[in-house]
Amino acid sequence: MARKKKDELHQEPEHELNPQPVLNIGMVGHVDHGKTTLLERLSGKWTDTHSEELKRGITIRLGYANVTFRKCPKCDGAKAYTIKEECLLCKSKTNPLRKASFVDAPGHESLMATMLAGATIMDGALLIVAANEECPQPQTREHLVALQIIGLKHIIVVQNKIDLVSEEQSLKNHEQIKNFLKGTQYENAPIIPISAQHRVGLDFLMQAIDENIPTPARDSGKDPIMLVARSFDINKPGITPEKMVGGVLGGSIKQGTLKVNDLIEIKPGRNVVEKNQQMWKPLATSIIGLNSGSEELESVGPSGSIGLLTSLDPSVVKSDQLTGSVVGLPGKLPPVWNELVLEIHLLQRVVGTKDELNVEPIKLAEPLMLNVNSAATVGVVIELKKNKIKCRLKLPVCADAGSRVTISRRIGNRFRLIGYGEIREK
Repeated sequence: MARKKKDELHQEPEHELNPQPVLNIGMVGHVDHGKTTLLERLSGKWTDTHSEELKRGITIRLGYANVTFRKCPKCDGAKAYTIKEECLLCKSKTNPLRKASFVDAPGHESLMATMLAGATIMDGALLIVAANEECPQPQTREHLVALQIIGLKHIIVVQNKIDLVSEEQSLKNHEQIKNFLKGTQYENAPIIPISAQHRVGLDFLMQAIDENIPTPARDSGKDPIMLVARSFDINKPGITPEKMVGGVLGGSIKQGTLKVNDLIEIKPGRNVVEKNQQMWKPLATSIIGLNSGSEELESVGPSGSIGLLTSLDPSVVKSDQLTGSVVGLPGKLPPVWNELVLEIHLLQRVVGTKDELNVEPIKLAEPLMLNVNSAATVGVVIELKKNKIKCRLKLPVCADAGSRVTISRRIGNRFRLIGYGEIREK
């Protein structure tokens, strides 16, 4: 009976499966541990498409890909899970379970801000750990702390590259992972050994996702809020003016519903100069089209990564210029902050460095990297109080009071995570 209820919870008939993903899953972990390769094996899409990513072999910007998980009605256990419409073992037609949107976040230490921006739209995460390296590596530790700070509850540890080590080495690495997770909220998280390169263990991973990352409850009745994680111009060079289309915003809807032809507002908006002064002005536009993966949609609700085609001049959005912005109905967006008062909570130790360093108190005039929603900005400390700081921002942010902000400090030539804060009115 329990099995029946669980299947009913996750499974939808083929014709009723929503074309929009119902789940956002992050791919996080140290650089070169196999995140992008694993996502390609699950989705068939290579998410590193930026020219510099292809050249350097690392993820620089957030990548996205949608995956529909399926299950064979005749096979048992992990072998029943697949992404194929036909079971490879018994050739039966498989049933769709859920469509998930994967966010491939960079693992390189210099790109932590991008990872934190992606983490805000995750419902669960796969923490990728390479079996042929000691665990934890610096960014493995940093990413785990970041997931705890933003309050992510559901993670699965993927022990990748088991094809490169002996059974003894694999078991030793497994023990290192267990010790690393001990004492954290994730100490009972499943650890799934796989080889993404050789497609080994992917069925066990899909089973773990089905059983350990639930579809969260969504509120589509509230005023819509979309967090922008990418913005770009999709027009190819040499296109004639009459064939040009407007700029595209990529990201995820936090709450509410957006529809084609809706008039929308984008904050903080665009940096303009008026009367010899720089200021930020909200942008107003309309929705020309909505997309999730290859699906054209008339409306989108919370969950999954979406593309929003606007009537904006493409030059306004190109090269991620509007990344970190918030989209909603005119007059319904959170306030824009040029200064932030934060009630702070500092970690005991700096994460992301090879040496264990204590977190020293924040200093007056210190520049800090602050991440809120999908935005990253630098805040210079202009006031210090007990457990509170006030920062003047280099780039304004749009966020509700009470929103959680991650705080990173420059140590050496990198920003390192040292804690978090909540936005206060005063």
